[in-house]
This record gives sequence, structure tokens and C-alpha cells, in this order.
Amino acid sequence: MGKDLKGTICQFYRLIPGIPAPQPADRSAHGTLPVNAYRYCEAVASASGFGWYLFPPMNFALMLIDDEVFWTDDKSSGWEPLRGVQFPDFRKRFAAMAPPDLADLAPPFLVPGSSPGAVQIWSGYLARTAPGWALLSRGVANYQKMQPYRNLEGIVETESWSGPLFTNIRLTRTNASVEFHMRRPLFQVQPVRQECYRNPAYEVVEAEEMRECDWARFAATVKPNTDQMRRLGHYAVAARKRQRRDFSDVEVEGCPQIVSEQV
Repeated sequence: MGKDLKGTICQFYRLIPGIPAPQPADRSAHGTLPVNAYRYCEAVASASGFGWYLFPPMNFALMLIDDEVFWTDDKSSGWEPLRGVQFPDFRKRFAAMAPPDLADLAPPFLVPGSSPGAVQIWSGYLARTAPGWALLSRGVANYQKMQPYRNLEGIVETESWSGPLFTNIRLTRTNASVEFHMRRPLFQVQPVRQECYRNPAYEVVEAEEMRECDWARFAATVKPNTDQMRRLGHYAVAARKRQRRDFSDVEVEGCPQIVSEQV
């Protein structure tokens, strides 16, 4: 399927010509993060910029009335009950480009879910990840604008699963139009190693079992926060420096090197 990955973690296959390309996620959460969070909180900025944005392949709107979902777009004359919608002219295009035995398997664009207000929305893409990698599908991380729907999160093992890359949403507002625009991210996918979610090992260490180097790590992190003249965003600066150069691990009584940082 497609070209060899050759060091690339993820490949996106665009089945609908002309639709928005996936984009690297934005550390400012698509421009919605407060300036202080963006500049000084590296943890928030890094989480916001982790992965890629997927966009709607067309402009459309949904509306939940009682327990039924309705939909419309720029070319429709009004609202129609959502029974399953194909992207315009896609069924014919898919039949022309797919192998003959797959010609009738065009992925649908919109599909109603089994519970009230649930809708599956296809991005227009397939995805493939390198061996050992999967994609976490979720809403846009740290997006600050109120949205009348929620993205459900899911992990897709795209190393072997080659179906449509979609998101499942649940509408949270009734009797009101919920608009989706090609310029606004619909969801975010983040690459994760399979061993990170397949029962990863962990342990709990009691306070009395903490070693001297464990307390030294705590002190190196917390003590700088008592300095009222400390520079804002010290942790962010340190984290960005680590991204630009490699740090050698120095073992001190069985503990890795301690670097003073703060948020």
C-alpha cells in the first residue's frame, strides 16, 4: 500500500482530491491558547503540538432534534435526516480508481451512530503507520473555544488496519445548527507506540522507599519555584534546549543526571 515508509512514522492517503491536507498540530492549539500558556507552559504547548490535524473534507452542518440528527451543506435546499451520506460524486470516482472487486466499497462521509447525537465523520483519508506504531484519534488538544460537540477518543492500530481515518462525535447542543468548516481542524491524531497502551508495567513507590537521588530530583524541580525573582518559563527554555541537543545520561548512585527545571 503506497510507498515504503523509509523512516516516516505515518503516511496519509488522500482519496478525495483537493481536500485539506493534514497539518502538524499547532503548539498554540490553533491560535486559541492564552499567550502565557503558549509562552511559559511547555507542557501545555508540547501536548497541543503533538500529532497532526485532520480537517473536514467539505463545509457542512449538523443539527440534533430530539433523538434524530439532521444535516445540510452549501448545495442543499434544507435540512435532511442523516441516514448515511456519501461525499458528492465520490462513489463514481472511487469505483474508477479502486480495483474492480473493491469498486462498491466507497467509504461513506457521514454515518449516524447508534446512540442519540452520535455521528461518524470521515476525513477523506486512509492512514498507515510504521511497525509498532498506532494512532490515537481525539479532539483538538487544549482547544479553548467552546464546541457544541465532543470527539470520542480511540486508538487505531494503523500498522495493520487500513480503513477510513474518521472521528466519532457526539452532539451536545439540541435544536441548533452545528457548523463544520474546512479551515477548522475536525480532530487530531497522535502517534503512539503500541507498548505504551498494551498493559505497560508500572509500580508504586512509598515515600519511605524513596532514595536520596529521588529527593534530589524533587528538590531540583520544586526549589527554584521559591525564588520570587526566577525567570518565567524556565522549564520551557530547558525543554527546548533538550530538543536541540542530546544529553548524555550520567549515572549517580543508580540515578540519571539531574537537571534543574521548573514550570
